[in-house]
Amino acid sequence: MVPVQFITHTTATIGYEDSAMLALRGGCKWIQLRMKNASDDEVEPIAVRLLEQCRKNQATFILDDRVELCKKIKADGVHLGKHDMPVDEAREVLGHDFIIGGTANTIDDIRQLKRLSADYVGCGPFRFTTTKEKLSPVIGLEGYKQIMQQVEHEALRIPICAIGGIELDDVMPILETGVHGIAVSGAILRADDPVQMMQSFLNADK
Repeated sequence: MVPVQFITHTTATIGYEDSAMLALRGGCKWIQLRMKNASDDEVEPIAVRLLEQCRKNQATFILDDRVELCKKIKADGVHLGKHDMPVDEAREVLGHDFIIGGTANTIDDIRQLKRLSADYVGCGPFRFTTTKEKLSPVIGLEGYKQIMQQVEHEALRIPICAIGGIELDDVMPILETGVHGIAVSGAILRADDPVQMMQSFLNADK
């Protein structure tokens, strides 16, 4: 099974919570709740409900950015973008019982995240995507190949997850670069049947 992270998003008919539930119904085992422009008060009730659903489905539940809220509700961890709290500061708040992921665009970013004690790296974007603001330079397959060769050469033992505009046909070529997993959002929610599309991503290696 392909390691797939689902990052919540919205469409005209699907809300953040519903998007996560569709991914869970499709068998996804890693949900990240990202509600960038919402307050903690808006996010907390949704996060609490999704944490309960992730527990029921043996799925990992990650909050985007919100370190204090993660600690409060005892989510599994946080994902920190380049403009969020630094990973080492988050580690001081959360300790080592929580997962902390970081965003990277280059091998230098990955080295830095490893030094700061990140548990995994979301590396992207693979291609242009409208679900992410302040997009970094596109990496593409060749970029992932070069990054993963350097990761192996330097023995940087940290899981790398590709992210950004990934479609179903991209999954195997990306994994063949040595990347450990993928993150998806729009490709699931734009599908006629999001649950079936998630299942297709998870089984793309079969």
